[in-house]
Amino acid sequence: MATDRHAHAMTHTGADAVRHYERALDDLLFFREEVTTEARAVLDAAPRSPMGNVLMAYLGLLGTEEKDAAGAAKSFQEFRRTVPDADLTPRERMHAEAADAWLGGDVHRAGGVLAELAVAHPKDALALAVGHQTDFFTGNAVLLRDRIGGALTAWDADDPHYGLLQGMYAFGLEEAGHYGLAERVALEAVERNARDVWGIHAVVHAYEMQGRYEDGIRYLDARTDDWSDGNYLTVHNWWHYALYLLEAGRTDEVLAVYDAALHNENSGGAAMELLDAASLLWRLYLAGTGTGDRWPALADAWEQRRDGAYYAFNDVHAVMAYVGAGRLADAGRLIRDRETWLRTTGPGTPPGLSNVPMTAEIGLPVSRALVAYGQQRYDEAVDLLLPLRHRLHTFGGSHAQRDALQKTLVEAALHAGRLHLARSLLSERVSLRPQCPYGREARARLAGRTAAAAARF
Repeated sequence: MATDRHAHAMTHTGADAVRHYERALDDLLFFREEVTTEARAVLDAAPRSPMGNVLMAYLGLLGTEEKDAAGAAKSFQEFRRTVPDADLTPRERMHAEAADAWLGGDVHRAGGVLAELAVAHPKDALALAVGHQTDFFTGNAVLLRDRIGGALTAWDADDPHYGLLQGMYAFGLEEAGHYGLAERVALEAVERNARDVWGIHAVVHAYEMQGRYEDGIRYLDARTDDWSDGNYLTVHNWWHYALYLLEAGRTDEVLAVYDAALHNENSGGAAMELLDAASLLWRLYLAGTGTGDRWPALADAWEQRRDGAYYAFNDVHAVMAYVGAGRLADAGRLIRDRETWLRTTGPGTPPGLSNVPMTAEIGLPVSRALVAYGQQRYDEAVDLLLPLRHRLHTFGGSHAQRDALQKTLVEAALHAGRLHLARSLLSERVSLRPQCPYGREARARLAGRTAAAAARF
């Protein structure tokens, strides 16, 4: 029986298919666009390969695209029908179980199975990489850190994938609040692999959470050729660059990055790219900065997707686009559609459908808060967001991504005249990120409103 380079048995997979699998795994870890081509080559060479079919299923899920997931589910069901469990090794059966769970909508169960698999097979890079992404999609900062940390010492430091695992570990460290250690591990990861865009991404997250926007700009400028094209994180890392520019007050450059990299007439309309575009424009919206005709074009792109109830994190960003464009009827329509979906989710729905609690507990109240903010019903926006602010992570994303919602709460409190709450929220921000200009500017506005309120009495 053939094996991969870490001696994991690969059933129904010949030597040529294994070579394509290893290339695909490299492409996945480097976020290269060639990963799908190599994964298909595995199945061309070995159609019944369990690991080839599992890999293709994961690729259909990682983009959070409902249509891709549906296509992957159909193909994987055919594989499961024609290749019995008895043919699979225990490791391959666990991968198949994880893929089945996620294709069925239970991303939490998939992540749990992959965590068990990594304990037994800590050098299974696919299990670690995909499990890492399930932790990201469910906002589980502790597992983002510990899933990789628990496997790392099983690897030799000279293994070609060791540095890539360090990049994943660094991101987990950052999300769990270990900013200094995250920075050190991420910088070492990128020194090992200059084009480790996830490692670069971990560095910029560490700088973001410390308010070190000038350091972030310098770092990304110095490595532009390594991260700025030819990979699936290109748009997202440009988004980070734009966040730094926004903190620096360089608004014209923010909009130039948006037009060149985040969203334009040539953009493909992928959900992950559209949500970055919406998140950036929403921050400008909160600041009262004009954005020209960008909101209507972005709202059109979301409308053209015709998304069903698949991932609440995406829904919230679609609502941002509709509110920013003044298309409150479209925002309301999406909200009502998700309410109907929750009411009609019944016995035929998988019991572990992750998007049900994500939508009911976070997605819908946040979406309603965004609409309330857009209608200047600021007290209502505060009342909706305040109880959620320490639970927003449960519908996925990173601290940096969810900070758009935390800023919405701060701005709503200021507009509503709830100045004691605004003071407390801003004190939290400034204490964590004293270098961040937004905190200082918002505190100045708070002081002005407080003085004005005192003068009335």
